Amino acid sequence: MNPLLNERGAMALTSSLTSISKLTRIAPSKAPIVYNLRTTQPQITYLQRSPISKPFSLSHLTQTCRIKPKMRKHRMLTIRFLFTGIVEEMGEVQQLGVTDDGGVDLKIHAKTVLEGVNLGDSIAINGTCLTVTRFDTHLGEFTVGLSPETLRKTSLSELEKGSLVNLERAVQPVGRMGGHFVQGHVDGTGEIVGMEPEGDSLWIKVRADKGLLKYIVPKGYIAVDGTSLTVVDVFDEESCFNFMLVAYTQQKVVIPLKKVGQKVNLEVDILGKYVERLLSNGFVESIKVQ
Repeated sequence: MNPLLNERGAMALTSSLTSISKLTRIAPSKAPIVYNLRTTQPQITYLQRSPISKPFSLSHLTQTCRIKPKMRKHRMLTIRFLFTGIVEEMGEVQQLGVTDDGGVDLKIHAKTVLEGVNLGDSIAINGTCLTVTRFDTHLGEFTVGLSPETLRKTSLSELEKGSLVNLERAVQPVGRMGGHFVQGHVDGTGEIVGMEPEGDSLWIKVRADKGLLKYIVPKGYIAVDGTSLTVVDVFDEESCFNFMLVAYTQQKVVIPLKKVGQKVNLEVDILGKYVERLLSNGFVESIKVQ
């Protein structure tokens, strides 16, 4: 091998290493540095270095702050206004009457639904979602207001002192969905037209308006006085449907205490109404076009 080439190669290598060493020692970082304020005292500021590759904008922080409250608000709404149709207890009506300002108040004696109650909470009374306006946990009572529309749409106007009512608090996200999705928005009332025992169970037959009956299907869900029940049969000619109450359910809800001819609150399954709405607005046709 040529000694001259070896000598030139060694010199080139030495020169390259020397250049790299110099660059490493003298080349400072060109990345900008941002300091995030951690704690501020008089005349003293503690900072934390955070090197980044691009200029930083405080707009990211302000956007995050605006979004968080909206997320919390949405989460509260899902907790407060949904029920399952599983009655927690039966309460007793203490008072139903007109207030000094012309409204109508309903006062109920209860125990279970008052656990953790707050003003503004929603409690379903015979399937009607109502807002707590006053409560006294020591006396075991709470009050709700009844609007004219509520009185027209439900059977609550038939209540009197001593009447028993089904009570359920709004569902919590940590609980089980034992019944079905019940909004507490009563669609109308039905009339009990038949009550027949079979063994220790009880058949109940209810007449409903045809406008509601179209949403009621055999083996489908329905809320009767706020109780989640399964429809057994639908009798279109009679505009009726029926369901059966087992012995345990009879002891926990107010329906068996009523008589033939009395009214019950009805809330049909919301899914049926959504489907009808989509079909009437040409939803299927729009999918076919796509």
